[in-house]
Amino acid sequence: MAEAEAVAVEVPVGAGRLGTGARRHAWALAAVVTASAVLDSAFGLMRLRAFRASTYDLVIFDQAVRSYSRFGAPVAIVKGVHNGFGPGFSVLGDHFSPLLAVLAPLYWIHDGPGTLLVAQGVLFALAIVPIWRFTERRLGAGAGYCAAGAYALSWPVAEALAFDFHEVAFVPLLSAVMIERYDAGRRGRAALAAFLLLLAKEDMGLLLAGFGLFLLTRRGERRAGLAYLVAGGAATAVCSKIAIAAFGGDNDYYWAYTSLGRDLPDAAVHVLTRPWDAVAMIGTPPAKLAMMGLLVLPLLLLPLASPLTLAALPPLAERMLADRFANWWSPHYHYNAFIVAVLVLAAVDGAARLRRNAWLRSRVRRLGRLGRLGRRLGPGWVPAAGLLAAAIITVPFFAFGHLVDPALYRRNERASAAAAAVAKVPDGALVETANGLGPGLTGRTRVLLWDWQPRNAPWVVADVRRHTFPFPSVAEQQRRVALLTASGYREVFHRDGYVVLHRDGPDPW
Repeated sequence: MAEAEAVAVEVPVGAGRLGTGARRHAWALAAVVTASAVLDSAFGLMRLRAFRASTYDLVIFDQAVRSYSRFGAPVAIVKGVHNGFGPGFSVLGDHFSPLLAVLAPLYWIHDGPGTLLVAQGVLFALAIVPIWRFTERRLGAGAGYCAAGAYALSWPVAEALAFDFHEVAFVPLLSAVMIERYDAGRRGRAALAAFLLLLAKEDMGLLLAGFGLFLLTRRGERRAGLAYLVAGGAATAVCSKIAIAAFGGDNDYYWAYTSLGRDLPDAAVHVLTRPWDAVAMIGTPPAKLAMMGLLVLPLLLLPLASPLTLAALPPLAERMLADRFANWWSPHYHYNAFIVAVLVLAAVDGAARLRRNAWLRSRVRRLGRLGRLGRRLGPGWVPAAGLLAAAIITVPFFAFGHLVDPALYRRNERASAAAAAVAKVPDGALVETANGLGPGLTGRTRVLLWDWQPRNAPWVVADVRRHTFPFPSVAEQQRRVALLTASGYREVFHRDGYVVLHRDGPDPW
């Protein structure tokens, strides 16, 4: 407890320098944020142009935000039809994410999925500011830039960008602001960020509850900790069990804990009476342990030295206790981006705590004083530089490694064929499209996902060469095209595995 309290009152390492060089740091920080935003946005846009984006989930969010921009409910026909909710389904019945509405005015400037990808890149980059501020207070300004770079190049951010757009775009920024502003004594602004987090996704109350657990470890903060804990848990329950159902969703659609119980009360009783089963679930399958190792190893295990890591535990447990949806414990997709900013801040806090160890402090200071650069950055730059170096080492092994792929910058034959295929579909048409082609059509047509159910859309753009969601195999995709042709569709395009089919008749929706 005493150690936790000491962190709260530690004198900022770079306080003096910040007072005399505030303008210099402001420009430098703006440059880092801009560079990160350009990188993230360009990566998303290049993937879109190269037909590496997907209908599930980019088109879902594109249709929802477009509906918001036209002052309607966030309807995504592609989600509603494919998942059996109907063409008028609101995405608030899938995930309670009303914060998406703030992106609607951007569609008045440019109406298309590229807008979401740029917005996501900017939002991810803006989290650099609170990360730098938090780190500067503990380890100095130079360390702040290193920690910011470690976050910007982290594999959870890269993998989220490689899986199109999701509501996670808001979370690194808001979670970092909540923690940093609370740490700076601006409790009202921290509470505002916490409230906005609750509007980002129905389970973000778990992140607030985790932050409350962290505050419970600090003397004098336990009342606030209890408030965050209770408010976060209550908000998660209300959003998951009441709000989603109110918008036409199924409360049990994402229930993934069948090994623990049939519903939340049943699972809670199971965990309380047989906690060893929950412990076993965390490591079943072993891929869960590997993924959790990937979260902390590039951060040099430093989050394990900080109680701030408690903030990430409830949202992490939400996935690790599941026995369905294997993508939840995969290093790919966007799920780990929900907690990446928290873990980076915990790594910084862990490094600051370890620096107070006399032996470690003497070694770090010796390294920090090597050369002119070390003297300017201060002794705190050493662990932060380690974080940045580890992040750089991971880059080739995750999504940012695709930046060296020439096909990302110039369309290959397959991508050119995809562009030609989508060009055959007229503006305003209703079209069933293979998963990888929907983003190329959603800005000017009404897109449905091409699947095994007959939708009777006038246009179908299929893929008979590569496996595509949701079909189990290429053979099934070829069989589906044959059935469509037999039912009256005629082929108007066929190239490199892409097939465009058309039939005359009324639009069913």
